[in-house]
Amino acid sequence: MKKVLIILGILAVCGILYFVLRPKEKSALVMATVRVEPTTLNNFVTATGTIEPIIQVEVGTQVSGIVSHIYVDFNSEVKTGQVIAVLDKVLLEAELASSQSNLESAKVEYEYQLQNYNRMKGLHEKQMISDSEFETVEYSYYKAVSAYEKSKADNIKAEKNLGYATITSPIDGVVLSRDVDEGQTVASSFSTPTLFTIANDLRNMQVIANVDEADIGQVKEGQRVTFTVDAFPDDVFEGSITQVRLQPTTESNVVTYEVVVDAPNPDLILMPGLTANITVYTLELQDVLVVPNKALRFVPGEGNVNSSTGPMQTLWLKKEDDIVPVQVTTGTSDGIYTHITSGLTAGDVVVVGYEQASAMNEVQENGGGDNNPFMPQRPGGNRRR
Repeated sequence: MKKVLIILGILAVCGILYFVLRPKEKSALVMATVRVEPTTLNNFVTATGTIEPIIQVEVGTQVSGIVSHIYVDFNSEVKTGQVIAVLDKVLLEAELASSQSNLESAKVEYEYQLQNYNRMKGLHEKQMISDSEFETVEYSYYKAVSAYEKSKADNIKAEKNLGYATITSPIDGVVLSRDVDEGQTVASSFSTPTLFTIANDLRNMQVIANVDEADIGQVKEGQRVTFTVDAFPDDVFEGSITQVRLQPTTESNVVTYEVVVDAPNPDLILMPGLTANITVYTLELQDVLVVPNKALRFVPGEGNVNSSTGPMQTLWLKKEDDIVPVQVTTGTSDGIYTHITSGLTAGDVVVVGYEQASAMNEVQENGGGDNNPFMPQRPGGNRRR
């Protein structure tokens, strides 16, 4: 019995060693192909930005005083010239009355000195008064002229300041912010205080996006742009680039450039300040024939790679059970696919490389046809417009 068990153990070990150490059969290689059909070839740059009104005006005051009346609030629609606030006018009216009184006094003095000057000038020409006397009269006259001109300027200033007490809207638009309340004192000693922020037509907005220096060379005016906002994640908005600003911005050693994108907003969905994730289409070719870049490097024979470059390239087409070379002219590439400008027709089957037979059988069983499961999908196939 013991000998039988030993023999059985030896046989088991031999069996295991046979299955482990036996030479493995090499899997057969087959050619992977793709069928060429018209598609969209595009390239794009992504960035983030902020939605802003095209025209946004900060309305302030040039005079100090107490806010006596406010006639608009947040989101109020206003027209050009509409009164939106009024400052207390008591002190300003008093300053105007004082300047008018000074103007009248200066005018009387000026007229008197003018008459005296003309009279003394005639006497001086007839040498009936001395040069010293005439110079004294002349000095008084020019001094009166200067005082009269200053009084007129002071009066104009007082009138303007009184007018500045009435705050009006400079544009048609919507009040985005109101920074004062009735009874609040505003001081314009050093800088103009902001009372309101008014945005022009919110049906036409813009996106100010920051594009990285590595991508800005591809961005040009007129290129199509799509963007999304977190507030409406299922909506895709469209616009175009209207300006590429040359002023760089450096933050944490990262250089970016501002790009302005028009953002039509007919439904007033977009609001100022929303963050926009933009996609700038730097390349868009519609209904063109493209092939994976891998196909341009394929050469029959395992391990062979075509390293040639230039507009003229060789592709291998599958014709029934054989493959034939064809010369093609290449165009623009997006890094994954290359536009074929001549040499191919729609429906051609292009060889892109070799695949294990087992992998190819699995693709065919799953309905893959001539498509290579390991190659990226053609651009634009599921892109939302």
